[in-house]
Amino acid sequence: MKQRSALMVILVMLTFFVISFLTNVLGPLIPDIIDNFSLSLGLAGFLPFSFFVAYGVMSIPAGILTEKYTEKPVLIAAFVLAFLGALLFALFPRFSVALISLFMIGIGMAMLQVIINPLLRHSGGESNYAFYSAMAQLIFGLASFLSPQLYSYLVHNVHAGNSSFFISILDKLVPENLKWVSLYWVFTLITLAMVVVNWVIRFPKVELLEDERIEVGHAFRELLSNRFVILFFIAIFAYVGTEQGIANWTSKFLQTYHGVDPSTQGANAISWFWGLMTLGCLLGMVLLKIFDSKHVLLVFALCAIITLLAALLGSREVALKAFPLTGFFASVMYPVTFSLALNSVPKHHGTFAGILCTGIAGGALVPLLIGGLAELIGLRFAMFLIFITLGYIFSISIWAKPIVSNATVAEKIKDLFRKQPHA
Repeated sequence: MKQRSALMVILVMLTFFVISFLTNVLGPLIPDIIDNFSLSLGLAGFLPFSFFVAYGVMSIPAGILTEKYTEKPVLIAAFVLAFLGALLFALFPRFSVALISLFMIGIGMAMLQVIINPLLRHSGGESNYAFYSAMAQLIFGLASFLSPQLYSYLVHNVHAGNSSFFISILDKLVPENLKWVSLYWVFTLITLAMVVVNWVIRFPKVELLEDERIEVGHAFRELLSNRFVILFFIAIFAYVGTEQGIANWTSKFLQTYHGVDPSTQGANAISWFWGLMTLGCLLGMVLLKIFDSKHVLLVFALCAIITLLAALLGSREVALKAFPLTGFFASVMYPVTFSLALNSVPKHHGTFAGILCTGIAGGALVPLLIGGLAELIGLRFAMFLIFITLGYIFSISIWAKPIVSNATVAEKIKDLFRKQPHA
């Protein structure tokens, strides 16, 4: 690989890390935000809503902007938006500002998600794309695991007499009763660094494949007339709603029903939710080489339903283990659903991918509905809403009819025997 290409692959991996680091830390913060700003559970539901609704707003426009202005300026603009959003809340830590801040960061993250996959394909080469995509998912999971750990570290060290240079600066910037706001100063620093890095690196010219282009005219209308496009859009909506519904409300659930400290065991449970999701991806990669993806999805969705039921109805010890396990079983849902979707239409895959990415807005609505229902029936039974979205994901394994199925070892062996000359 050329040096420039290797550098771009590293940059894309770093971007995946930053996206995950900023996106998946909100869950551990929710109990602190509720307590410090005296919020109801319904109001707290607007926090993930503000972030993930940005995906519904920006996914398709980001693709159009990238085709018009190329990757570098759009990447820089995305990180500038995220920087301004993080800085705004770090300077003015109030609930109303948090909603604006999260929306700005969400817009930036939506822009990045659209750009980095074609950039990775070009930089690493098409023959290496599958390998680098898998590596990117592992890095994404690692960042999701580490960000709650950083939150826990900062909450226990800021204004605690820690003499390190970094913590002493945060002591001066962060109010003593809002230690968790220190995380937003870290986000500010990270996003500013990414603006500088993207500014100085020279980008290659990326030629989008036909299937990576987003068309809002005939292709868009043709796709929307296909019922499988709508069904898979709902599927992505349901998956991200499931993921974020669990990740955003686990810590508050553990605090409410089991007296768990959100900054220690609560944060650790969410950290392992993402960590086990990463391990599940590794196992999933192996299983998808052996079994049909629909069968893998069926088993993992069923196991996720069982573990979530145990988490919501079980004892403190059971809940602390079962919530992270739901992450393990949710691990294959997004890649399998996305691949089944793209393999269910013969053309316009770029436009279809844009429609599917818009479905990430499910992460906005489901946590919001859980928060609203919690005001009426309590958080435990409000989280039963997730069984509806998990049930829909389970149903994909029954109704999906891909044009092309995933290649398995068994199929390759059969093909090999078919090609053998007959005696």
